[in-house]
Amino acid sequence: MMSGMPAPSVRQDTVQPLEVNGRLYRWPKRPTVVVCFDGCDPSYLAAASAAGMIPVLDRMQREGFSAIALAAMPTFTNPNNVSIVCGVPPATHGVSGNFYIDRDSGREVMMVDATPMRAPTLLAAFSQAGAKVAAVTAKDKLRRALGHDLKGIAFSAEKADATTEAEHGIADVATLVGRSAPDQYSADLSLFVLDAGVRLLETRRPDLLYLSLSDYVQHKHAPEEPEALSFMAAVDARLGQLIAAGAVVGIVADHGMTDMAKPDGSPNVLYLGDALDAAFGVGAVRVVCPITDPFVRHHGALGGFVRVHLAGADRSAAEVAAFVRTLPGIAVALTRDEACARFDLPPDREGDVAVIADKGIALGARAADHDLSQLAGTRLRSHGGLTEQPVPFILSLPLRKDSNAVAQPLRNYDIFALALNAVEA
Repeated sequence: MMSGMPAPSVRQDTVQPLEVNGRLYRWPKRPTVVVCFDGCDPSYLAAASAAGMIPVLDRMQREGFSAIALAAMPTFTNPNNVSIVCGVPPATHGVSGNFYIDRDSGREVMMVDATPMRAPTLLAAFSQAGAKVAAVTAKDKLRRALGHDLKGIAFSAEKADATTEAEHGIADVATLVGRSAPDQYSADLSLFVLDAGVRLLETRRPDLLYLSLSDYVQHKHAPEEPEALSFMAAVDARLGQLIAAGAVVGIVADHGMTDMAKPDGSPNVLYLGDALDAAFGVGAVRVVCPITDPFVRHHGALGGFVRVHLAGADRSAAEVAAFVRTLPGIAVALTRDEACARFDLPPDREGDVAVIADKGIALGARAADHDLSQLAGTRLRSHGGLTEQPVPFILSLPLRKDSNAVAQPLRNYDIFALALNAVEA
């Protein structure tokens, strides 16, 4: 799949802007790095800044460009990483969850590769046009999706000890970074991604570099906790190394993070499947939690957004949505057409009803469907809803004065457009 980086890359001043998914992107004048800071709610920046832990990020916000953008809905990892590298919302690229029901077959599908994607990535398009492109992800499921059709380097920290030239465009990543693959449930998973990015800049000098981190720390620690502050400081130091290596750096998050625990520390969960069973009868509906992924210790498959599929014609979507709105803890319940129109979602991947929780409340299917034993002793912190939609959007350089590229509202998937088209590079 991979074939290493083309060399030399095409000179940026000899080519026209590249069109990808209906948007034009200028050729990078110098290495451009976009970091998806997974789970970086704005509150983490605020707490770390107040503690004096992030001088590089503080300087970027002061001297570059800084704003709050909106993540794609639902605010999960896969829809937003794919949105960022495609530059468009889920309605265009087709990925609207980590886990979904195929409406034609009724089969449950967990996204582990590029199969659900319907649009090319900027990374693939630029690499095929002659740019040197690299992508490093924390999780291998994202590497397989984001590296699709990329003629360059793409590997994950999770599987860094098993890279090959044939599949990943690079071998022996452990030697490149100076250590072996970290534990998938650790802060070092993200730091390994950044360290690899720094080394790739130093040794391969890619034109475009995408670095996607893990939200392990944010799921486990609140912004003001020492572990979170230490992690923010470690990330900050590595961002400084990327800038020192001569890169334009853009930082955006895929989603924020919210405490979803009761005062006693137990998960604050509304099991929607149980409530619907009681109201409409067992088997009348099927509740799907699209946050579901292999990293169960992060969230126990509980988040702020679920989909309801009707099992038959006895109940209408409008009737089910109306009932769900009466439940305590529900912020929004929309029929499929309403949800797709409001949130730019692909209709064939949407349930009959989309449900979003109030702040601080997690939605589950049935209580029996969720094993929360791995969350024991840890407050549930998760995402998926509207509360986690505002995310940081930061560039290391200011925008040109003649730039009119800032869309309103600003979306996290606008990051490549501003980094390539609008900064004073």
